[in-house]
Amino acid sequence: MSNFDQNLTTSGAAGGGAIALDAGLRAYMMRIYNHMAAGVGLTAVVAWLTYQLTGPELLQNPLMWIFILAPLALVFFISARINTLSVTTARLLFFVYAALVGVSLSILFHIYTSASITRVFFIAAATFGALSIFGYTTRRDLSGIGTFLFMGLIGIIIASLVNLFLRSTGLDWLISIVGVGVFAGLTAYDTQRIKAMYDGRDDETSAGRKSVIAALSLYLNFINLFMMMLRLAGSRR
Repeated sequence: MSNFDQNLTTSGAAGGGAIALDAGLRAYMMRIYNHMAAGVGLTAVVAWLTYQLTGPELLQNPLMWIFILAPLALVFFISARINTLSVTTARLLFFVYAALVGVSLSILFHIYTSASITRVFFIAAATFGALSIFGYTTRRDLSGIGTFLFMGLIGIIIASLVNLFLRSTGLDWLISIVGVGVFAGLTAYDTQRIKAMYDGRDDETSAGRKSVIAALSLYLNFINLFMMMLRLAGSRR
């Protein structure tokens, strides 16, 4: 009888720990998704306001290069210093980054119709959501595709730089096709990786830093997935 009671107590404690872990993991993931969604929303608002307030003159303004290159420098800074930044500073830098991306993406409204941007945005959001859910729920280990996806990302960057000079529509189409596949894979892969980063023993600072860097990863995947889809399916003005 005592053995039965001991087993029951142990089982109950294990069940309680699993419930606590599940609740903690859900809260951790929701925090990340909320940060990421807020960043995307800020980018969209800033892009629209910049388009409305500046007009096409911004495309020819040398300042545009600052808004294009500054986000790249900032994302490297956040990634390199995340372990030394306070949570408040890291979060602020993430939103500054999202706003700068919004300024640079305002040029899309001069290239594509607003209707097609909206349509592709929702398609990208649905695709991103489905892939992220897959990455969160699948029991298949996706770590094996991480190196392959990273190599694909490097290839996209190099090909994009080359095409700045070639201006080949065929190469641009190929980059977009490969890009959709790479960022779709990265969405699932990063979601699983972010889930594995969760540790219920983390203090508020560690958990906060993790949520910011994780939100940044998912934000980058979504923005790039949207951009690649827009290049394929967007209606030009």
